[in-house]
Amino acid sequence: MDWEELQRTCLECRKCELADTRTHVVFGVGNREAEVMLVGEGPGEQEDLKGEPFVGRAGKLLDDMLEMIYLDRTKVYICNIVKCRPPMNRDPLNTEQDACSAWLKAQMELVRPKIVVCLGRIAASALIDPEFRITRQHGQWFDKNGVKYMAVYPPAALLRDESKRPETFVDLKNLQREIKASCVKTY
Repeated sequence: MDWEELQRTCLECRKCELADTRTHVVFGVGNREAEVMLVGEGPGEQEDLKGEPFVGRAGKLLDDMLEMIYLDRTKVYICNIVKCRPPMNRDPLNTEQDACSAWLKAQMELVRPKIVVCLGRIAASALIDPEFRITRQHGQWFDKNGVKYMAVYPPAALLRDESKRPETFVDLKNLQREIKASCVKTY
């Protein structure tokens, strides 16, 4: 499946009840040949309205986080575990994650990233380890089939709790070092 077919079929998806309440499917944005892929948990209200991941205040903070390590949305690919907004921004249910898993898997196969950054516990639980603990394991590297995975606090959590920002900065600098070591075309 190529990008156009994948996006077209994803936009038509009705595999779970989230399709009934969404405004837009939030497919993904960025460089489709990126060496670094960022994966969040799911769209919030602003993302659902615009049809793009990480917009609004959380998106601005994510852009600032990327800028700190000399990245921007043209150098990474950004998507979510689920492509439709869970009501009231609740955590996506396992059934909803399962319904979207083929879309994310296909995106990952097309991008073929060297590094995957999970933005939050839900993404890390889905992609790194079901028992992942963001408070204890953020910033640590995990190797899965030759791809390096790391989780950081998601921008929305950093907006709610600014005390997590210093440790997130350390995690971002760790990410920057790994990108310089592992990626050829990112910088």
